[in-house]
Amino acid sequence: MLFKDVIGQGDLKQSLINQVKRGKIPHAQLFNGQSGYGALPLTIAFVQYLFCVDKKEHDSCDTCPSCKKMQELQHPDLHFAFPMVQGISHISNTHLEPWREIIKDNPYFDLYSWIQKVDPKERKPMISVDESKEIIKTLNLKSFEGGYKVMLIWQAEQMNRDCSNKLLKIIEEPQQKTLFILISSSTDTILPTILSRTHVFNVPRIEHDELSSFLSSEFNMSEEEASTSASFSEGNLFVSIKNKLDTSSENYFDYFVLLMRVCYKKDVLNMLDWASEIANLSRESHKLFLKYCLHMFRQSLLYNYQEGETLKVSEKEREFLNNFAKFINGNNIELFMNHFNKAYNSLDRLGPANSKILFTQLTFWVMRGIHQS
Repeated sequence: MLFKDVIGQGDLKQSLINQVKRGKIPHAQLFNGQSGYGALPLTIAFVQYLFCVDKKEHDSCDTCPSCKKMQELQHPDLHFAFPMVQGISHISNTHLEPWREIIKDNPYFDLYSWIQKVDPKERKPMISVDESKEIIKTLNLKSFEGGYKVMLIWQAEQMNRDCSNKLLKIIEEPQQKTLFILISSSTDTILPTILSRTHVFNVPRIEHDELSSFLSSEFNMSEEEASTSASFSEGNLFVSIKNKLDTSSENYFDYFVLLMRVCYKKDVLNMLDWASEIANLSRESHKLFLKYCLHMFRQSLLYNYQEGETLKVSEKEREFLNNFAKFINGNNIELFMNHFNKAYNSLDRLGPANSKILFTQLTFWVMRGIHQS
């Protein structure tokens, strides 16, 4: 993985390059940001640059023996730890092949995508105390090639308390030339004692123009379509790709328009029918649709306060906002954002039957909010 293969993140790339050039590399670093922002490909590119024996000014050479090993994620001094379903395995090393496969296929993936790959039952994963024992054992061995040993822990927030506590000492006082790289989507559940021992980098969303340009060239999108997708995903490449591949996404606009109309009319029977229909979609489609709704609420505010000049929407969406945007304002925007975000965060814990209840409740919140305008 080269730095040039990582979309955007120019400031972080330069910071990591400077670390290596100056020989001042914090021994424990945490990269925090949504999976689709690119923390994983960014850190792999960093490790490749660190191991490269013929470094260029802004990237690895990509041709030396170390770079060749990194291309296959087979470098003997790069070690991975990631969440596993405990009913399948307690440690990561048993699943390195599917791990390498998913990264090579697309390094912008999330935890749910990983679990779908390794567990048909889609059970909740964790990084357990058994993994911490394996990490300590691995890092007590000598470096194979005489340089750095790197332990990359993906989704570090999935470490349970026992695992975190067991790693505290080695993270605080590792052997010489041992580098811990932790990647998280949220620091909320990471122990403060772990956070205090790491140098934290917040990985920002991909800049709109950079993501739009990538989508346009990679997926042959029109300029308008790529710009709309980049805006909808809020700089998250993973969301953009999922939306592109989701066959239901073409109907999100129609679902949104219908929801707003039946709720405005207080047409309870059709509100219930709408909830029943949307509940039949997949969980991933539910997530993407709720993100689409949040996007449309934000675009409505932009339309109201900036006269539509900076909207990132299609022509049909713009035509709809001409009439709809006035119903979204300071009186109700917080209600809409809170309840749609809450619904999004609840989806992973719900079964199909409960999804119908969730979307039914959502229609009544929309009915209440749209009449607060």
